Amino acid sequence: MRRQAKTRHAKPSTLRIIGGQWRGRKLSFSDTDGLRPTGDRIRETLFNWLAGDIVGARCLDLFAGSGALSFEALSRGAATVIAIESNAKACRAIEAAAEQLKATSLALQQADATQWINSTPAEPMDIVFIDPPFSANLWHQILAQLIALGWLAQGALIYLETPIEHPLNAAEIDPQLIPLRSKRAGQVNYQLWQYDCSPSGS
Repeated sequence: MRRQAKTRHAKPSTLRIIGGQWRGRKLSFSDTDGLRPTGDRIRETLFNWLAGDIVGARCLDLFAGSGALSFEALSRGAATVIAIESNAKACRAIEAAAEQLKATSLALQQADATQWINSTPAEPMDIVFIDPPFSANLWHQILAQLIALGWLAQGALIYLETPIEHPLNAAEIDPQLIPLRSKRAGQVNYQLWQYDCSPSGS
């Protein structure tokens, strides 16, 4: 979830779910604090990448923002999504959208993601979405925490968005991270990696 500079007035905005059981449903969110959902084109590509893995997956959406990735994942058959967002207004909008969709498999936590994941998970995640505010430069920290604290299941898929001027090298972060897919949209790189902690590394 990318963040823009704050606007002077609150503007009601909508996001559209593009696939699955809620396809075409529009959900409202406030961009008072500059939150922007991951765009339709990027989401469509991402969930095409995840098509064989999303059904039944346990997902973690860090920096959930508008909830676009969380609701898209649930619409396409994810078993559960834990959404973490620190902004109170954004959380209220996600709660309203979840009620509208009757999305009972969404667990929303208002918290700082870097602090929230600093604990042992009840169970490891199959898919993790990482799209922090670009200016915070949190990718390395978040990935290190996820690996060290056991948040990632064997073979877990990790989605990341970064500015084009800040490319990430999986091998430099951890040899267990394997890049699978990468594309660019405007000034954004978006990537899909896999976590391989098997003894053979394959």
